[in-house]
Amino acid sequence: MDNKDGCCSTHLIDGDGGFNVAGVDNFMKEVKLAECGLSYAVVSIMGPQSSGKSTLLNHLFRTNFREMDAYKGRSQTTKGIWMARCVGIEPCTIVMDLEGTDGRERGEDDTAFEKQSALFALAVSDIVLINMWCHDIGREQAANKPLLKTVFQVMMRLFSPRKTTLMFVIRDKTRTPLENLEPVLREDIQKIWDSVPKPQAHKETPLSEFFNVEVVALSSYEEKEEQFNEQVANLRQRFFHSIAPGGLAGDRRGVVPASGFSFSAQQIWKVIKENKDLDLPAHKVMVATVRCEEIANEKYASFTTNEEWCQLEEAVHSHSVRGFGRKLSSILDTCLSEYDAEATFFEEGVRSSKRKQLEEKLLQLVQPAYQSMLGHIRSDTFERFKEAFDKALKGGKGFALAARECTESFISRFDEECTDAIIDQAKWDSSRVRDKLRRDVDAHIAEVCSAKLAEVTSLYETKLNEALAGPVEALLDGASDDTWPAIRKLLQRETDTAVSGFAAALSGFEMDVESRENMVLRLKDYARGVVEAKTKEEAGRVLIRMKDRFSTLFSHDQDSMPRIWTGKEDIRAITKTARSASLKLLSVMAAVRLDDEGDNIDKTLSLALVDGKAGASSARSITSVDPLASSTWNEVPPSKTLITPVQCKSLWRQFQTETEYVVSQAIAAQEASKRNNNWLPPPWAIAAMVILGFNEFMTLLRNPLYLGVIFVAYLLFKALWVQLDISGEFRNGVLPGVLSLSTKLLPTVMNLLRKLAEEGQGVASGETQRNPAVASKSFRGSSSTNDNGDVSTSATSEVTSENGTEYSSSSLHDKMQ
Repeated sequence: MDNKDGCCSTHLIDGDGGFNVAGVDNFMKEVKLAECGLSYAVVSIMGPQSSGKSTLLNHLFRTNFREMDAYKGRSQTTKGIWMARCVGIEPCTIVMDLEGTDGRERGEDDTAFEKQSALFALAVSDIVLINMWCHDIGREQAANKPLLKTVFQVMMRLFSPRKTTLMFVIRDKTRTPLENLEPVLREDIQKIWDSVPKPQAHKETPLSEFFNVEVVALSSYEEKEEQFNEQVANLRQRFFHSIAPGGLAGDRRGVVPASGFSFSAQQIWKVIKENKDLDLPAHKVMVATVRCEEIANEKYASFTTNEEWCQLEEAVHSHSVRGFGRKLSSILDTCLSEYDAEATFFEEGVRSSKRKQLEEKLLQLVQPAYQSMLGHIRSDTFERFKEAFDKALKGGKGFALAARECTESFISRFDEECTDAIIDQAKWDSSRVRDKLRRDVDAHIAEVCSAKLAEVTSLYETKLNEALAGPVEALLDGASDDTWPAIRKLLQRETDTAVSGFAAALSGFEMDVESRENMVLRLKDYARGVVEAKTKEEAGRVLIRMKDRFSTLFSHDQDSMPRIWTGKEDIRAITKTARSASLKLLSVMAAVRLDDEGDNIDKTLSLALVDGKAGASSARSITSVDPLASSTWNEVPPSKTLITPVQCKSLWRQFQTETEYVVSQAIAAQEASKRNNNWLPPPWAIAAMVILGFNEFMTLLRNPLYLGVIFVAYLLFKALWVQLDISGEFRNGVLPGVLSLSTKLLPTVMNLLRKLAEEGQGVASGETQRNPAVASKSFRGSSSTNDNGDVSTSATSEVTSENGTEYSSSSLHDKMQ
């Protein structure tokens, strides 16, 4: 026993038919099979010698059965029946590797052991893998048909029925799809079942009562190892929980408990060995079968090494070959003629059957080359079609006309080249490749058509976007009652222009009316979408737009000149006008009006927001409902609404809040201007001063010196006012102002007198050094050279130059300091 990797492989039945009782008992102990109860499964494999059974089992179940060494030649590797445990599969699964059938070591007539081992496998196994080559499907011996027929007969006579899964494993799968191979296998198995004599109790019993038939296909292990391993890994998953409902052996019957497996298997083998009813094929038929098979194999091998065929196969894999069908048909005909000459004296039925099998194998061998040839013809034709089609389009030919002419021309050329590649023995149909070429051509035409249509559509969409986006934005910015009529007119004009050019561009495609109208309709919808998108974009900035418009109208007059608030302007009226214009902008952007349907948005907003609190209060008292307390506008669908009434109210409230500062600044500037301009006392005060001060006025006229004294006193008082900041001191109250001034008055007066004295001394000393012209420039506005009035005249000049404002006094104060 070999216990490598836990598979515990052992020789169950040797090559002479001896049952290894001790080995099986030891095996059961090693794998603890007796503890499994009914939770175990038995899998076996049968098939031709050197067909890769052991290799498949080692990869599928991770066993270590001995595999054939291909470098030493093809010979018998497995003798008798070997048994091992499947590694890593639950429940416990036992696999049996049967000796290959049709081996030369046992001779051409000694097939009893093959049938006995196959019958044993069917009797004890839940799942039987039948390993067969893909190219043997449809054959008689290689496909194990006689063997299965005999097994079915003997099994029904010797054993009670049990449900067994027959899994046909097709090795070295060719390009033939599995869905085409599986029906052939199932049909052959059904025919075998129908032809088997059955006991009276099972005359009408269907095959499915005793067998589940499964078919799988695997790629070549030698040529496509990675693909083979991947497929085996997928197949391995099916053996997990195989006895569970729905598994490969989910509906098995008559299972023997695991503890009795050894005895049960021993008794079954004993009954099989003692049976004498196994039919052997007739000697003549056997000889004919073997010999014709050998001749067919020789001719097949000869064909594969044929120099002409090898050169042709190599050439066709890289490029198309002229006269391919004629050359290959000649080679095939020569090979089949040689077979007929050597097999002419053998039994006719066998000879014809083997000839047919040889022909099928040869055709299967050459079919890839034929398909490659058709593939080259198809690809070459398709490439030439694309070049010709592209050239026709660049030459200015209409799209539909160019597509039609090029398609007809190159499909006809393909048919001519396919006729040259036909193989006489096969009579294969090239319609599938032709259909593939037609689909490729149609797909290319559709792709180019879509690209051209997308290019034309993109061109006109770009034109519409350029023609609409900017003007619509300008129209919305200058919102008025004519904004939406102007936008509709602009949209209609530009859409008609674009549609006209677009329809002319589509004429070369020969589209059906419905498709053309749909594309035109999509272009029109795109134009509307541009306007709606631009409107929506501008609606998102409506508050900024409203503030800009208000600022422009409020701060500039009708001539676009900045306003100077002199006190004569009606700020209330200007504010109302500017806000009404801003409200107009809000009403214009509140909804999309491309369908020329009337609405009351402008009127509703004006009544609710601009017409005054009294009107709004009276309206609310009548209706008791705020017209803007809604999420929809009357007569405007929600899809066309950009700013809801509630949002309008919120935006207007925010707008008023953010523009109040500008209005208040204007009012403040206007009042400041009025204060600056109103320096005279009221008229009544002027009249009282004239009447009551007439005597004093006459006194001043009689003695002008008083005027100079009063003027100097005024300047001194003004300087003290500024120096002491009397208005600022009284800002916090009378008492704090008086206390503060009482502490600052005497120092300030003394400081002021000192400054005046210094200024007077500086002027007196400067006059002795300057000429008269310089002196006149130093005392601006001086009109007298009286020595007693120098300081006063200079101070008077400074005050007069500043128009007697507060800042003039401050300048005098700074100068004095």
